[in-house]
Parts: sequence; structure tokens; C-alpha cells
Amino acid sequence: MNILILGAGGREHAFAHKILESKQCDQLFVAPGNAGTAQIAKNIDLKVTNFEAIKDFVLKENVEMLVVGPEDPLVMGITDFFTNDSALKNISVVGPSKRGALLEGSKERAKEFMAMHNIPTAAYQSFTAESLDAGKSFLETLKAPYVLKADGLAAGKGVLILEDLEEAKTELGHMLVDSKFGDAGEKVVIEEFLDGIELSVFVLTDGKNYKILPTAKDYKRIGEGNTGLNTGGMGAISPVPFVDEVLMNKIEERIVKPTINGLQKENIDYKGFVFIGLIKVGDEPYVIEYNVRMGDPETEVVLPRIESDLVELFKSLKSQKLNETSLKISPKTATTVMLVSGGYPEAYEKGKEISGLENVDGSLVFHAGTSENEGKVVTNGGRVLAVTSFGEDYKQALKKSYQNVDKLHFDKMYYRKDLGFDLA
Repeated sequence: MNILILGAGGREHAFAHKILESKQCDQLFVAPGNAGTAQIAKNIDLKVTNFEAIKDFVLKENVEMLVVGPEDPLVMGITDFFTNDSALKNISVVGPSKRGALLEGSKERAKEFMAMHNIPTAAYQSFTAESLDAGKSFLETLKAPYVLKADGLAAGKGVLILEDLEEAKTELGHMLVDSKFGDAGEKVVIEEFLDGIELSVFVLTDGKNYKILPTAKDYKRIGEGNTGLNTGGMGAISPVPFVDEVLMNKIEERIVKPTINGLQKENIDYKGFVFIGLIKVGDEPYVIEYNVRMGDPETEVVLPRIESDLVELFKSLKSQKLNETSLKISPKTATTVMLVSGGYPEAYEKGKEISGLENVDGSLVFHAGTSENEGKVVTNGGRVLAVTSFGEDYKQALKKSYQNVDKLHFDKMYYRKDLGFDLA
């Protein structure tokens, strides 16, 4: 079958790499893709939110499956667009409906869903510009640090964690009144701070059945020791070493099952990924957030560990027969180290030539923010390359990733050298 992947990052390059292992894939397109996907698939110059142009392309090229990488088209309703169009409705779409995507599109909706289905999460309240004073009063009832979350999509940067009460009140005003995060911050969720260690659990579901994919832990802060500004992710490790059978059982019984049951009870059309951001407080798991697609850079460590045919798994979603497929996971650990542009996550330059790609040995290199210019691979984003390696444990895998990172270069290249520091 012909398959189209929407997106341009490391996640989409990882999807392309895994999908091409399937004998069921005849031709693979990526829109818009990057320099890495161009080497293994056919890049198509389409905006991921231009649904009419996507429709024209899939009909022209006889595409039978659409794999949606990023959140924007899902929140905007691309799955409904396909489902409700007689010419498109038979195409398999990997991604939830607009109602399902609200679990990521609205922090408030996610919190309401968790409360309704008794899923453990932090206490919270939501506020708008009109209720700014009430928001400040609510902050006074909490202990530091204070967690402020823009309700809408803010590219992973709409969360502030502040130690000082007055600063929290000021930032709440900046978000609600001064539009610090644009439309995403028209409503702000203030949350109780949970102190623990974070991890991510990924679930593939057809809306009725589910498969739990490998766990992963990513590193969001730009600086070593988890300091500095939040980023889209500086690296990831899978599986998470501290997740034992007891914790995994709690996660499945208290969080995964109630989530899938909740989708069914609310009659939500959901065929795709549920990314559950968790925090382990003591020995207990709590949900921080839902995403409705795979994470990045977690995809770059989760997908390489899946030994089953990914296309076969995806095909079973439309007919809700995921339970009839098998999921085989490699016992090895995978780690990815993200190479980013100097200055990221703030201002950075593009167009820097990348050298050394041909020297990488024993690791996978997934392109994130790259493009081609006169036959050369150049930087085209904040996060540029993800170097993924296997090992018997995370230390061995990281050692291999770092050895290959040393072979790569572009002007002002930066990466964290301390991944896994909190797991020892």
C-alpha cells in the first residue's frame, strides 16, 4: 500500500524508517519531511494543516494510509475531515478524532476527563482574564513551586514552574492579559506541584483494544542537571530503568485501562496513540498530561525497539482488531541524544552545514530540523539530529550514542552530556 506520513521532524523520520521495514509498504511519502526522510522516502511539499491539498494528493497517489505525526492537524480535525468525506473515508488514518485530540488540545479538558474517570492527577483549577484575581487567590492556597499551564497548544513551551508566589501571580497576568503564549493562554490551568520523577507511557489503541508500547524518559531542559529553559526534548531513554512490574501494573490498572474505557464511555472515535506523561511520586503514578500522538524524541527510542510489523498494527486500527495482532519488543535499551542549534530554544541560526553523517557507525541518525541546500545537508530548525543507539543497558547505549555524536559537526552545535544522570 501507499502510505503518507504528515510531519517534518525526528519523529516522522523514525516512523518512515520503521514503516519501510514492512513488506506491506509499496511507496512512502512524507509531507513536508526533511533531509533524512528525503533519503529513504519521497518528500512532498504540503502543509500539514492544508487538508484540501492533502486530500488532492492522497487521491492522486492512491494513498491508503495516513500517519499523522504532529498534534496541530489532529486538534484541527484531520481525522474527521477524512471520515466525513466519501472519497476519503476508506483511507486508514492513524490519529484520533477532533474530540479525542482535545485531550491534548485543552489542558482543562484533559483534567476534566481524568476527574470524570478517576484517573490520578494533581489538583487544579482553570482561570481566564476575567477571573485573574480568583487565580491569584487560588495560588495563595498552594505551596511552592507553582505550576501554570496554558490551556491550548504552545509547542511544548506553555508550562511555567515558579518558586516565588509574587512571580507566579505576575506571570499569570502575563499569560492571561498580555497573551504571553498567544491564544493558547486565553485560559490557564493552575496545578498543584507534584514532586517526583517523570516518565512517559505510550499506548496504541483502536478505541476498544490497546497495546502498551515501550516506556521512555525524555529530558526537556536545555541545561545539564535539568536546568534552564524547556525545550521540545534533548534526548530520551527506553525502557525506563525504575519501572518495575509492580509500577507498570499500577499504571495499566489505574491509568491506561480507565483512559481507554473513558474514551469508549464517551463514545470518542480514537484510533491512534495515547502518550501519557506521568510522574512517579513515591511509589505511585500520577498523570501530568496527555498527548494524542507520539512524542519527540521519545519516538526515536520507542519505535526502534518494536520488532513487529508497524504497518500491520496500524492496519488493525480501522477494523478495531488490534487485539488480534502481536507486539514484540526488543529487550535491549535504546537511547537518543539530540543535537541542537546554538541559542535554542531561543533565537538560533539556520543553514549551517552538517558534516560527519557518513562516519556514524552502529547508531541510527534521525533528522529533525534539516534540509538540503545545493546537495549539502544543512540545519533548518532548533533540534537538528537525534542519534539513537542500542545497548544492554542505558549506560552502554548512551556511550555508543556519544561516540557517534563526536563524529558529527555543525556550527554552534550543542547537546547535553549528562543524559541518564538521574537514573544512576
